[in-house]
Amino acid sequence: MSDSSNPFEMMMRQAQEMAKAVNPALESFSPKGFEKLWPTMPKEFMEMSFGRGLSKEGLDAKTRLLLTLAGLTMLGAQSDTQIRLTVRHALEAGATKEEIAETIAQMAMFAGVPSMTRAMDFAREVMDEDDEKGSEK
Repeated sequence: MSDSSNPFEMMMRQAQEMAKAVNPALESFSPKGFEKLWPTMPKEFMEMSFGRGLSKEGLDAKTRLLLTLAGLTMLGAQSDTQIRLTVRHALEAGATKEEIAETIAQMAMFAGVPSMTRAMDFAREVMDEDDEKGSEK
């Protein structure tokens, strides 16, 4: 038993080998690529699904998504895919980049600076993509 690999590395290696055996194209699989399969929902659909559809006085989609972003940051910003998706949806729901940054920054007081920094990096990735798309138009 001289294998110095940690169990997570061994599990990931096994999963990659299995994916290659099942479908060789999965050899270069990236979770970020998987994210692109999820479309961004229109603000109206988000509000119908998560609020305002039943209660006109309920929270709007933007507020709900900023709260979700705060919660994901509080969890230690471990869920990079969920954070990026939430930022994408928050932008679609009308949140500004400043509101997103402020929401994440506020969590530094509760979750710590490392969690805030990590969430901000994920959010910045999405906002940079958004800037690139804007400059292509």
